[in-house]
Amino acid sequence: MNRLAGKTTGFSVCSTIQSETKGIWMWCVPHPCRDDVTLVLLDTEGLGDVEKKDEKNDTWIFALVILLSSTLVYNSMRTIDHQALRNLHYVTELTNHIKVRSSEEGEGEASADYAQFLPSFVWTVRDFTLDLLFDGRRITPDEYLEKSLKIQSGNSPKMALSNTVSNCIQNFFPTRKCFVLNRPVSQSKLKVLDELCDSHLDPGFVQQVTDFCSYIFNQSKLKTLSAGVIVTGSVLGNLAVMYVDAIRSGSVPCLENAVAALSKIENSAAVKESCALYRRLLGERVVPDPKTGAIGEKDLSGIHDVCLQEALRLFKTNSFKDEDERYQKDLIEQIKEVYRGKCSENAELSLCNSLLQRLSEKLGHASYLRPGGYADYRIQLDSIVQTYRATPGKGVQADQVLEAFLKDREENIRDIRRTDKVLTQRMHLLKEDKTRADRQRYEAEAEAAQREKKVMERRLGELRAHGVHTEH
Repeated sequence: MNRLAGKTTGFSVCSTIQSETKGIWMWCVPHPCRDDVTLVLLDTEGLGDVEKKDEKNDTWIFALVILLSSTLVYNSMRTIDHQALRNLHYVTELTNHIKVRSSEEGEGEASADYAQFLPSFVWTVRDFTLDLLFDGRRITPDEYLEKSLKIQSGNSPKMALSNTVSNCIQNFFPTRKCFVLNRPVSQSKLKVLDELCDSHLDPGFVQQVTDFCSYIFNQSKLKTLSAGVIVTGSVLGNLAVMYVDAIRSGSVPCLENAVAALSKIENSAAVKESCALYRRLLGERVVPDPKTGAIGEKDLSGIHDVCLQEALRLFKTNSFKDEDERYQKDLIEQIKEVYRGKCSENAELSLCNSLLQRLSEKLGHASYLRPGGYADYRIQLDSIVQTYRATPGKGVQADQVLEAFLKDREENIRDIRRTDKVLTQRMHLLKEDKTRADRQRYEAEAEAAQREKKVMERRLGELRAHGVHTEH
């Protein structure tokens, strides 16, 4: 298993009588030979451990890895004999712990019904020391396996169990392969096996393991369900949850029910994700007119079509057995609802902006650039806002459009206020200058009149002094 992961350590390599692996350990690594494929390694605890208190535990672990795997690798030690076959008796109980169809229709399921979804079968015989010779002819490990699976004569219970196991393996696993592996090192070095490099291992063992890994990498098929549906990471996760829940509840995992449940889970998630993509794309690509806040109907329709196709492509990538395109139709209906909402929003924006444009036709900027212009502008703007708000039938976008309208005029308001302040101050200064000039002129005229009066009085005094009679 570690070699399949491309490592020398990872899964525990036990050198004692006590089992270290409990339950099922999972290791996911990129497939070394196929792009966009993940190699999922499931290492189970040893079957038949005498320390286990519940004998059913092995049966359920065996059933679970059968359900989750595309290739089942079964390890045994030294030789394939009747005892080795009897140790694999769990295969005889598969039909009691796995159902292809629902309970109402599952009666009388044949081996062929199981064979179409069960994994391929690889038997690895470790610490193999025998010569592969039969009737004086060298045979292959595969031939060795097939000869070991032949039905033997005899009526003893042990022989009957061996024959039943052989029969089940042949019927349930039409694709079979066998590898025999030498002992990798001497007994004394087994304790540090995971610390040794290939040069310290038996050369024959290294080559056998290399052949084994090559077969797994190149011959193992993608995990599929009925109708050739490929199992993705999310599907595998949901399958594991459903199967374990079924086992823990005391029911029998059913492939048909699992597929139906997966279809609902995966397709509902695909619909949600695809609809979210449509909303995001529509929001990004719809660019409103800076003045009206709306977009042309033809442009909006074109953007909708493009976003719809991208959402559908995502759905088809993530969908799972969408029979009769039920979930795809649901997605399209949801997208149509979003599009109708966008069209309605666009129409409301156009209507509201048209109303504001008509009401603000006389709200010219330049005409208010004068002293007192800010107050007049505010009065006119407040009147427009009151009239707009009082006009019925604007829709839910009314406040949004009004807010944008007022925000768009903030610069005008600041400009008018600033100009009003400057011109008003200047006007006050001019008035002050005029008042000051008028006062100075009055004072000058009064002073001139006073001087003239004094001159006249002086002349009159001189005339009196010379006896000149004057009349007033």
